[in-house]
Amino acid sequence: MSQAIQKTLRDSAAMRWTALLLLALAMFCSYIFMDILSPIKDLMQSERGWDSTAFGTMQGSEVFLNVFAFFLIFAGIILDKMGVRFTMILSTAVMLIGAGVKWYAVSDGFAGSSLEAWFNNNLNYIPLFDELGVSPFYEGMPASAKFAACGFMIFGCGCEMAGITVSRGIVKWFKGREMALAMGSEMALARLGVATCMIFSPFFARLGGVVSVSRSVAFGVVLMCIALIMAIVYFVMDQKLDAQTGEAEEKDDPFKVSDIGKILTDSGFWIVALLCVLYYSAIFPFQKYAVNMLQCNLTLTAPDADSFWASPSVTIVQYVIMLLVAATGFASNFQKQSAKRFTLLAVSILSLVCYCYMGFMRQSAESIFAVFPLLAVLITPILGSYLDHHGKAATMLVMGSLLLIGCHLTFAFVLPMFKGSAVGGIIIAYATILVLGASFSLVPASLWPSVPKLVDAKVIGSAYALIFWIQNIGLWLFPLLIGKVLDATNPGVTDPTQFDYTAPLVMLACLGVAALLLGLLLKVVDRKKGLGLELPNIQE
Repeated sequence: MSQAIQKTLRDSAAMRWTALLLLALAMFCSYIFMDILSPIKDLMQSERGWDSTAFGTMQGSEVFLNVFAFFLIFAGIILDKMGVRFTMILSTAVMLIGAGVKWYAVSDGFAGSSLEAWFNNNLNYIPLFDELGVSPFYEGMPASAKFAACGFMIFGCGCEMAGITVSRGIVKWFKGREMALAMGSEMALARLGVATCMIFSPFFARLGGVVSVSRSVAFGVVLMCIALIMAIVYFVMDQKLDAQTGEAEEKDDPFKVSDIGKILTDSGFWIVALLCVLYYSAIFPFQKYAVNMLQCNLTLTAPDADSFWASPSVTIVQYVIMLLVAATGFASNFQKQSAKRFTLLAVSILSLVCYCYMGFMRQSAESIFAVFPLLAVLITPILGSYLDHHGKAATMLVMGSLLLIGCHLTFAFVLPMFKGSAVGGIIIAYATILVLGASFSLVPASLWPSVPKLVDAKVIGSAYALIFWIQNIGLWLFPLLIGKVLDATNPGVTDPTQFDYTAPLVMLACLGVAALLLGLLLKVVDRKKGLGLELPNIQE
């Protein structure tokens, strides 16, 4: 029997990490589409008439159904009842449908259509939701933003379902092994999607010298087709694993609604869930406005139209260099020989410097913010390996919150001081973005592997779903709040590159303070109840 177990796919490092790669690539594609309009917020205002309130309302709509229709709760039940394979296929298919709707909403075909007229004349008042102030639409909201919001809602259902499914899949393939490293690695690769989006969304929108925001979204739709293919390949691998082990996906121990009560009565679970919503609310909504924030706080001068730095080819070159930074930095952590490790690390650092120089020469806010995940890719294996072998997850959460607070306050008060300095401002921006990206790696890499220590194995899917649902409340609310605060604190400002972002950034820093306090509380609860959050994931 033990001989048979050793021959399963899960016990093969190559197969285990291949399964992880498939899941991570699917999330990589979804992360690109999630923020596909973020680096072209200024174009959405000039080409489609979306002000900050319309933009923020549309961006917040991604999680509307997850929060108010409780779709994430149902997603968790589906995951626990149907298993990882079915739910992964379902989630990617739903994302693809929503992406298609959003593409049509911002396309030229929608403009002037009878559907546009219908959206102009309807959905201006939603009973009860308007009274509660939580409606995903409002009177005067551009029709294209309304219809895009509908598509984004559908996409959001699939995206968040995929998120909990990937977490469950990693637990299935890596439990008792290098789980924190696996989760951190998946997040690092997936978040390269943020950088990819920041570079290529403006590239496609301005391709050929003719602005078309729909081209950017079409690029994202193609990637969602690729995500569906990745899910299908994972389906085959996971099915073969179950055939080898004789395991059935949750069939022998079915989910009961009463099990949710066990999760909700656990204080450790609630602290982790609230910490999650606070931390993620200070990151994901910020991403949607980060490029515009840099446009407003940096002195950027467009290069000559006939120079290399303004050509389409520089985008491809810079992206290749970015991949070199990520690949060599990530691989350096797995080299046993010091010479190879330091050689790869040196190549990664030099490539990062080259990338930053190209971003400076391009004078492009989107390419500057694209460094966001690069330091995270470098340190994720280090953090994951440390958590697997030494623990200290709760301590990592505290450290991540401290970095988060410092970064948002730097954006709010230090970066504007360098607005007149072409070099100084970009250096401050690069350094702060890299540290924020490191924080983004630090917290999730320690947060998600902690959940299996808090709940029974058969309700892990539901536990993740509940955490994601609570998190989604913040992801719905704060993009909308940032947009409203921007419009309220910048009356009469019509130029999208002249907004004052101080108030929204201070608001996000306050979320970091609250997350810090909860992180400290979690350490106390862990010590009293013996939750094991500070213990290593790999048990000797």
